[in-house]
Amino acid sequence: MRRRTSRLLGGIALVTSLALGATACGGSDDGAGTEAVSAEDIQAALDKGGTVTVWSWEPTLKTVAADFQKKHPKVKINLVSERSGDKHYTALSNAISAGKGVPDVAQLEYFSIGQYSLTKGLTDLSGFGADKLASKYTPGPWNAVTEGDKVYGLPMDSGPMALFYNKQVFDKYKIAVPTTWDEYLDAARKLHKADPKAYIANDTGDAGFTTSMLWQAGSRPYKVDGTNVKIDFGDANAKKFTDVWQKLIDEKLLAPVTSWTDDWYKGLGDGSIATLSTGAWMPANFESGVPNASGQWRVAALPAWAKGDKSSAENGGSALTVPALAKNKELAYAFVEYANSGEGVASRVSEGAFPATQAELKSADFLGKEFPYFGGQKANGIFADSAANVADDWSYLPFQAYANSIFNDTVGKAYISGTRLADGLKAWQDASVKYGEEQGFTVEK
Repeated sequence: MRRRTSRLLGGIALVTSLALGATACGGSDDGAGTEAVSAEDIQAALDKGGTVTVWSWEPTLKTVAADFQKKHPKVKINLVSERSGDKHYTALSNAISAGKGVPDVAQLEYFSIGQYSLTKGLTDLSGFGADKLASKYTPGPWNAVTEGDKVYGLPMDSGPMALFYNKQVFDKYKIAVPTTWDEYLDAARKLHKADPKAYIANDTGDAGFTTSMLWQAGSRPYKVDGTNVKIDFGDANAKKFTDVWQKLIDEKLLAPVTSWTDDWYKGLGDGSIATLSTGAWMPANFESGVPNASGQWRVAALPAWAKGDKSSAENGGSALTVPALAKNKELAYAFVEYANSGEGVASRVSEGAFPATQAELKSADFLGKEFPYFGGQKANGIFADSAANVADDWSYLPFQAYANSIFNDTVGKAYISGTRLADGLKAWQDASVKYGEEQGFTVEK
């Protein structure tokens, strides 16, 4: 299935972030303007036809591209999907830098959009009418693609978080499904005491998971205004996360297994990893990667930091954008809108994509879908509630890819040494501040 942020955060090529950071205060305005493009202009482009090159790893776009071409027979969608991980971003950054070979449409994960928009690498789509589509999307994804009145992409999917738990394991040891993180800590202790080979979860340090947990806790470590940046992991809400997670680390209640490895899949399958807190895109990965555990797992709301609080967060997700140097912007926008706002959304959802659009999230068919893997549970209702409770004021750094690449050298030490998690976050903060200043950002102390 589609690539997940959690698999990438430490793997984006450093050269990409360096190239982006080095031009943080420069770049060209060519092609990034907000000149008005009418519906008539777009229709005229569709009637004339042409080729739209799309760089994306999302498999459901194959069907969308085929349907779009049937609807507009003079348009050819050239879907380039073999790139993945750092290769995708490196290739895009290199093409933008060289001024040639840039695709008409590029899929970008939400955390990376700021890097490209700040360096004027993306087209502001508000001139095409994208700003009128805000009400179609859930708050988290829409916030991720906008900056003020500028729109740098249309949300493709979302990753509202939920708690996936092994019901068979929980029932065996008579453990209640936790509704708060304090209850989660108690459940971790009870489980590991009952079976020293079983753990409530795995965690060896993951930037995407950590920032999502801070997001849910109400911490806002990043404040961004153009090239003015503030980084602060020392607020009281961040402490909610570090206090609980430090106890899980100290008491050795987390499996020392890295996600997306063979050992991780094995742990999810044999019950030695009993929960997973992640995005709503996960079900397909369970079905394909852990088929032997079908019927054992269920989905619940993400535990809260305070009893009764419904706050959630996003983990993963991406948008389709139109690079500033795209050659066929009218056709590119037409395809992006079709795929992420129009008829293509239903097509993609039918193939397993998790939507960012309100209509799909509220539809009876979507909410009523039963997941055989989860014992027939109608899990989409839980995911939809989570999406509705994601705060829309989260920001990523304009150099988030670089920040994530140094996570294991800073926060990651808390998982393998005596470094305290809070101290690791402070080290991450200091290293990110240093890098930002070196790249020409004004970083508030």
